[in-house]
Amino acid sequence: MFYSCDISRSKVNGVAQADWAAKKMVWIPSEREGFEPASIKEEKGEQVLVELSNGQKVTVNKDDIQKMNPPKFSKVEDMAALTFLNEASVLHNLRERYFSSLIYTYSGLFCVVVNPYKMLPIYSEKIIEMYKGKKRHEVPPHIYSITDNAYRNMLQGNGEYGAGKTENTKKVIQYLAVVASSHKGKKDVNPGELEKQLLQANPILEAFGNAKTIKNDNSSRFGKFIKLNFDVTGFLVGANIDTYLLEKSRCIRQANTERAFHIFYYMVAGAKDKMRGESLEKIATFGT
Repeated sequence: MFYSCDISRSKVNGVAQADWAAKKMVWIPSEREGFEPASIKEEKGEQVLVELSNGQKVTVNKDDIQKMNPPKFSKVEDMAALTFLNEASVLHNLRERYFSSLIYTYSGLFCVVVNPYKMLPIYSEKIIEMYKGKKRHEVPPHIYSITDNAYRNMLQGNGEYGAGKTENTKKVIQYLAVVASSHKGKKDVNPGELEKQLLQANPILEAFGNAKTIKNDNSSRFGKFIKLNFDVTGFLVGANIDTYLLEKSRCIRQANTERAFHIFYYMVAGAKDKMRGESLEKIATFGT
């Protein structure tokens, strides 16, 4: 049964591959999409006649054309494997993966993350267990894979705004809190007191240093340097969090539709009815 499925899939891939080769598929610039697919019909010196997916034919400069990768590279996990590594192919691959809720993609040594602006069910304890102790090529791209490899290497060795940096840092800490607090051979994924304190420190820091902006409802308006301390066996034994470059001006002035730091609104929401009636407007009016 599995054998026949593999044959069927290979036939489909073979047909797509042949169709791609016959049409000489390329990418050309598009004002709306950035790049759009086209097939080469005729080449005359520096000018190339191409046909778009809607049947329209246009002439473009040869320098504006970027080669398209074969269908077998659709949603590839590591873009370093692409035959044609160009801007159009990279953006197309990231877009394809993004629309499939695959927000993590490798590019050689780097991990590219596209902010989904929604919660995805990819950070559970079950997912953590799936990545624990696995090599990078054995599991799909994920921040947990990067974190686990860094953790294992540490044990073996001697010593863009709104992109999701803060959220991914929290996922790194979450992963390490589980992996570095469980004894070898045990499947206990409940973090200890130190790990709980570390995870709970983030919401407190964010209350005083995060705010709503045009692009992000929970934007970090300060920098954090987080240092995790491990003992010789790899257990988490301490942590330091240093903060810097707090955007103090936000306390007294914000851009339209933006807000001050979260803590002010928490205080307003927690005020007693008497105080709220005497000197405070409804919380819904703040930041509008």
